[in-house]
Amino acid sequence: MLYPAPMRVDHFDFDLPQERIALEPVTPRDAARLLHVTRNGGDAGLHDRMVRDLPGLLRPGDVMVVNDTRVIPAQLAGTRPARETGGGGPVAVEATLHKRLDDRREDRGGGARWRAFMRPAKRLKAGDAIDFGAGLSAVVEDRDEAEATLVFNRAGAAFDAALARAGATPLPPYIARKRAVCDADRARYQTVYADKDGSVAAPTAGLHFTERLLSAVEAAGVARIAVTLHVGAGTFLPVTAEETRDHKMHAEWGEVTAEQADALNAARAKGGRILSIGTTSMRLLESAAGEDGIIRPFCKETDIFITPGYRFRAVDLLMTNFHLPRSTLFMLVCAFSGTDEMKAAYAHAVENEYRFYSYGDACLLERKREGGGR
Repeated sequence: MLYPAPMRVDHFDFDLPQERIALEPVTPRDAARLLHVTRNGGDAGLHDRMVRDLPGLLRPGDVMVVNDTRVIPAQLAGTRPARETGGGGPVAVEATLHKRLDDRREDRGGGARWRAFMRPAKRLKAGDAIDFGAGLSAVVEDRDEAEATLVFNRAGAAFDAALARAGATPLPPYIARKRAVCDADRARYQTVYADKDGSVAAPTAGLHFTERLLSAVEAAGVARIAVTLHVGAGTFLPVTAEETRDHKMHAEWGEVTAEQADALNAARAKGGRILSIGTTSMRLLESAAGEDGIIRPFCKETDIFITPGYRFRAVDLLMTNFHLPRSTLFMLVCAFSGTDEMKAAYAHAVENEYRFYSYGDACLLERKREGGGR
C-alpha cells in the first residue's frame, strides 16, 4: 500500500472564531444546517440546506452506513486517599476512561481494567487506590506521563452498573471548559440508534438523526447498515506534531460483519453509493476495504490516519460535522474532498454562521475523483 507523503500540520490551519463552536445542540436534531459540497466540473459547489433535506440528496440503491456505538459515562471524579508515608493529604483525581483492556477474576486481584487519561497524573503511582464513589473504586496498576491503567473493584455487568452511577458524560474538553455537564447531555450526546456500549465520545454526525429522518431515508430507497466502532478519547487530543508523519493515532476497536460486507459490496456492484455517516464509520470501512475496493469482514483495532494523498476504497459520500483547525478530522475531509475545496467550504461556513464541532451543524461531501480511485 502506498502511504500519503508527510505534510506540515499548519497546512490544515484556518481561522475559527470561538463563537462558531456550538455548546448546545439544536432542537429537533434534524433542524441543524447542512452544507452540501458538490463537484461541478472540478469546482466545489456550496449549497446551504438543512439536515432534514438529506433524503432528497440521495438516490435509490444508495446505502447509508452509521456507527451504532453507545457512549458510556466515562468521566470519573474521585479521591486518592492520603498516603501513610509521603505524598501529603488526599488528592482530587479526574479520570477519563478511553480503552477497555479486559476483566480480571477476583482471585487475580480486581475487575475491569481500563486505560485512562488522568489529572493530575503526576500525583499518582502504581498501587494507589482511588475512590470514585457509588461503590466504584480502582487501583493504579501503572502510570506514564498522562495516562494510567486502572484495575477496578467490579467487572462485567456490575462494573457497567457502577459506572452508570458514578460516571458522567465525557463531553469534549472545549465544551466542558465552558459549561458544566448536565443531565440532558446523557441523552442528547447519544445517537437515536446507539446500541453497543463502548465509546467515550459520540459519533457526532449521527446526533442529527431523528426517527422521522431515518424513516424518510428508508422511504427514499436508501438502505441503512449499522457497523460498530468504539470511539476513544484520543479523538479529543490535539495534534502537537509539526508534520503529519509524527502524529500517533490512538487505536479504536471496530467490527464489520461478513453479512454487512456482502451487502455493501452487492450495493456497489449495482451502482449504489456508500454514504458514511461520520468519520468513525468512514475510518472503519476504509480499514475493512482491500486495495481492490472489496469490503471484507473486520473485527479488531484500527489506527488508520487519513491525510491528503490517501486513495479511498470504500466510501463515496460523507456526512460529517465541522471540525477544528489542525485536527486529524479536518485532515480527513481534506483528503476526501480536496484541501482547497474544504478550506473554501469552511470559510463559507464561518461567514454564514454555521455551528462547529460535536453539537454543531453538518456537511455532506462528495469524494474527489482526481488522482485515481473508484
